[in-house]
Amino acid sequence: MSDVATVPPQDAAADPREPRVIVLPDAARVSAAAAESIAAALALATQQRGRADFATTGGSTPIGIYRRLAAEPLRSHVAWRDVHVWWSDDRFVLRDDPLCNAESFDRILLGMEEGQGDVGAGRGDPGPGAGGVPIPARNVHPVPCADAIAEGRGPEWSAARYAEQLAEAPLRRADGWPVFDLVLLGIGPDGHVMSVFPDSPAFDSAAWALGIDAPTHVAPHLPRVTLNPGVLDVAGQVLLVTFGQGKADVVGRVFSEPRDERRLPAQRVRRAGVTWIMDEAAASRLPPEITRG
Repeated sequence: MSDVATVPPQDAAADPREPRVIVLPDAARVSAAAAESIAAALALATQQRGRADFATTGGSTPIGIYRRLAAEPLRSHVAWRDVHVWWSDDRFVLRDDPLCNAESFDRILLGMEEGQGDVGAGRGDPGPGAGGVPIPARNVHPVPCADAIAEGRGPEWSAARYAEQLAEAPLRRADGWPVFDLVLLGIGPDGHVMSVFPDSPAFDSAAWALGIDAPTHVAPHLPRVTLNPGVLDVAGQVLLVTFGQGKADVVGRVFSEPRDERRLPAQRVRRAGVTWIMDEAAASRLPPEITRG
């Protein structure tokens, strides 16, 4: 694989209770390093189990990562036909809506061009375009928001159907939760991960997926569907990626304030075994005691 994004070795002096924190110069190098980590994790899972289950995210976080994964050498490093893609959350919109978390996946990682396949209907999921990775349509599992909208249903119905899809899939289970080989996360300005906002009802639920009311404090103000944060506790790997000065305040809070995940949900993944990759701007308010590896 490319040496541009090589992740540095773990610092032996790092606090074993904390996540691994990797700080790189800029967003481009963050995306490159994250893509290398994702490719390695997916390749390992497919080699060991013949299948990889990858829960991805939306927003700006995965765009540069998808571009790296869709290009050589990473495109050829992964047995993409054995990769199953899920979403940790989504906005309650049609699949071709720019606010849908699956839209950038379709457009960049699958290489879909306008007019190739009916991504908006949410039925007959498209396969890869000429420039995308060869993930079979049957392996792509978007949150069924489009189906719910077409049938006049709401986010809770969509969440229940998604939980059923997860239960029917041959995912491993641990502590009652489905096990993803890899979960990719971003972080919101209020410290949310997935669509688990501060004081989320998800913290008190055993449901694998939940409908979430539109947040009033964070844009876009749309209803959501989210996986339960419990899945983060059992995932094979969790990778949180963030960049930009706009994330510096919340990153600093997550690592400096007392642990209270109901107030700062991202503290759920402030733990050993999780990797955070960020640029220098996002890391500018990390407390000095946090080891950067």
